[in-house]
Amino acid sequence: MKEKVQILNHAEIAQKTKRIAFQIYENNINEKEIVLAGIARKGFKLAKRIQAELEKISPLQIILCEVKVDKKHPLNTITTSIPPEKYSNKSIVLVDDVLNSGTTLIYGVRHFLDVPLRQFKTAVLVDRNHKKYPVKADFKGISLSTSLNEMVKITFEEGNDRAELV
Repeated sequence: MKEKVQILNHAEIAQKTKRIAFQIYENNINEKEIVLAGIARKGFKLAKRIQAELEKISPLQIILCEVKVDKKHPLNTITTSIPPEKYSNKSIVLVDDVLNSGTTLIYGVRHFLDVPLRQFKTAVLVDRNHKKYPVKADFKGISLSTSLNEMVKITFEEGNDRAELV
């Protein structure tokens, strides 16, 4: 069994989340509301944490949206927890925990392109630099060069968040 190497601890994840929130606010300073669209499960958890930070530092109205992508079959229908009318003509930030190959983000981006948007950005906690698709993270907590056989695992646990290389 491979040994886990911690790359971010709870405090570091909190700090990176706060920094991402500030960057999102700076990028949307003229907006009244924005949509944080988190990829189901961990991306959505990160989006909720970014929302909490944004609410502390900005007057932005935050619309939270959960995006369900079948990671094993990304061509399957992608669904969102809010209807397209709610994010039409808004600034959207698509959030995921780790940017690995870019497959999840690129298909997530594709879903939102059917609706007119004011702006579209992406945010991730960890960018692994092993992209298969031309997708980038506009806001990222950390960039990490890893080997292809290594994985980054993010754990969101109350008081014990962590990012590990496994």
